[in-house]
Amino acid sequence: MLGFFKTFGRLGAIVTLIMLIVTLLKQLVALVGALLFVIKMATFVAFAGLVLVMVLAFLRGRERRRREMEEL
Repeated sequence: MLGFFKTFGRLGAIVTLIMLIVTLLKQLVALVGALLFVIKMATFVAFAGLVLVMVLAFLRGRERRRREMEEL
């Protein structure tokens, strides 16, 4: 009877370790996914900001040229 408990005790420990590793890997995959989402959003925000700066520079240049034409 004691051998029976020893065998299942070792098997239980191995199964517990395997399940712990699987759980940790799932959490690691979720963390990597969240980090990739943050990087994608930061890239999108930076690109949108760059486009906004370009549009503002274009509009300021147009306004400056219009003022120069009125002064002449």
